[in-house]
Amino acid sequence: MKLTSKKRLAVGLLAAALPLSMAACSKGGSSSAAGSAGGELTMWTHNAGNKGELAAITQIVNDYNKSQTKYKVKIQAFPQDSYNQSVVAAAASKKLPCILDIDGPNVPNWAWAGYLAPLEGMDDTLSKFLPTVLGKYNSKTYSYGYYDVALVMVTRKTILDKYGIRVPTIEKPWTKDEFTAALKKVKASGSFKNPLDIATSFTGEWWPYAYSPMLQSFGGDLISRTDYKSAEGVLNGDKALEWATWFRGLVTDGLVPLKSGADPAKDFINGKTAVLYNGTWTAVDARKAFGKDTLFLPPPDLGTGPKIGGGSWQWGISTNCADNAGAMDYMKFAAQDKYVASVARDTNNIPATDAAAAMVKGYEKGGENQLFLEYAKKFAVLRPVTPGYPFIATEFTKTAQDILNGADPKKALDQAVKDIDANQKSNGYFQ
Repeated sequence: MKLTSKKRLAVGLLAAALPLSMAACSKGGSSSAAGSAGGELTMWTHNAGNKGELAAITQIVNDYNKSQTKYKVKIQAFPQDSYNQSVVAAAASKKLPCILDIDGPNVPNWAWAGYLAPLEGMDDTLSKFLPTVLGKYNSKTYSYGYYDVALVMVTRKTILDKYGIRVPTIEKPWTKDEFTAALKKVKASGSFKNPLDIATSFTGEWWPYAYSPMLQSFGGDLISRTDYKSAEGVLNGDKALEWATWFRGLVTDGLVPLKSGADPAKDFINGKTAVLYNGTWTAVDARKAFGKDTLFLPPPDLGTGPKIGGGSWQWGISTNCADNAGAMDYMKFAAQDKYVASVARDTNNIPATDAAAAMVKGYEKGGENQLFLEYAKKFAVLRPVTPGYPFIATEFTKTAQDILNGADPKKALDQAVKDIDANQKSNGYFQ
């Protein structure tokens, strides 16, 4: 697909807003190059500095290179903070690599812009993957990921027992009123600095990833999903206003800090926080601190059932690749369950297939992490599948922050709708 000047401008303007996944954070750097030559397939990843995931991907690449002699994949790792901008710049000069990773919510934008080629001949394999780890746009699949993450309420059974709070289950989560009453009991005890910490110190994609599911649980959304043309009525309707009022109320009622500490998980482990809203990446440290006293609970049902964000980093092929057949050969090889298992294991995340889950300790049937997979299957919601998502994410983040800081909820939501609708319309609704 040719990247037109209009699309190049739209993607360029969105580049600064492109979201970063919460499943992995990286520091470090590397160089740039692109495409394929003489059977060499260049791969870009955001995982510089992220030793666990980079090591797992490197092992897959080494296995592939040893498995045949026609192609050789060469990895180039970038720091996460600059990765998206590097991709956008390379796309503008038609110097994208053959294989690259993409934060899941960005896939529609990059596919629309002409960066990505659809994955062909993998339908049977990918039908076994969690729907949230597949990057789709206009009925085509452009990427797959090895893992997902579930957002959970982390607490301790001894805390709930002490204050007579029911332990919620996947079948019977806390209701909004029950959740609020529980937090007020904890606050009244004076034993914790934070009855609940929702990690408001996190930045970037965390805000739409973590807090738009709360909006969706109320019955609102970031944009209408019937045609992705307007946010009117879903981001500023009655349900959205209820969410915004409740969200701000968490702060004004003293149930949540306006800005949490730099490491909310550490504050939970150190006893400052009674309930922590965070990802399943906290499981290892929490269990190390509290053992079987640790509980990983579903989010509360705020009206339409519990909701959590779905989708993390995924892998795809660029349209710049001079050897699509070679890149597809690698993608098919790398989608084996054993590799899904190894990447999920090394990142402490949820394996993307049931077969891989059976290979990862804790995710086997009856394992202590099996509930995370169940949460992902039952409660996960993809962020809006529109090329306009990066802009939507930025607008929602600003709006949610303004609301927490005391802005009038109705005015803030109306302005967000106005800006989102204008962006969708100015881009021809990304058709």
